[in-house]
Amino acid sequence: MNIVGQRFAKGEYFIPDLVFSGEILKGIVQKLEPKLKAAKGKEAKRLGKVIIGTVAGDIHDIGKDLVVFMLDVSGFEVTDLGIDVPAQKFVDAIKKTNSTVVELSGFLTLAFDSMKETVEAIKKAGLRDKVKIMIGGGQIDDYVKNYTGADAFGKDAMAGVSLAKKWVGGM
Repeated sequence: MNIVGQRFAKGEYFIPDLVFSGEILKGIVQKLEPKLKAAKGKEAKRLGKVIIGTVAGDIHDIGKDLVVFMLDVSGFEVTDLGIDVPAQKFVDAIKKTNSTVVELSGFLTLAFDSMKETVEAIKKAGLRDKVKIMIGGGQIDDYVKNYTGADAFGKDAMAGVSLAKKWVGGM
């Protein structure tokens, strides 16, 4: 999957290649996971915890689902909140899971305000200094990152995984 992700990032592979490779890997993991857990006697240690969801007012999830999958196969424990997620649900999930990485997804430009409101809700709850926040989807760029108050944006699924790895290693 690392090779597939690198090829996707270089523009050599496209979303169908990524999805197809992901489906193959899911099948392999489903068959191997019980045997690997039995051999180790316990669940493998995860790299870190990530919360992800498509923000309120947006129902697009293809990109989010790709990021969820890539994070999972890269060793993260992922809490997927789904679509059209209100800010408070992100706050509650941070408190419940103690995740250190939050990823806000949104495809529509109207999602920018929801992303900003979510970051502000996390601040208001006193959790902002405990998490790194990444945004992604659609027309995300540095301007939107600055507008929302996020720490970074991921231009694709591999960028999201790379940032999460960097953040959990450096926190």
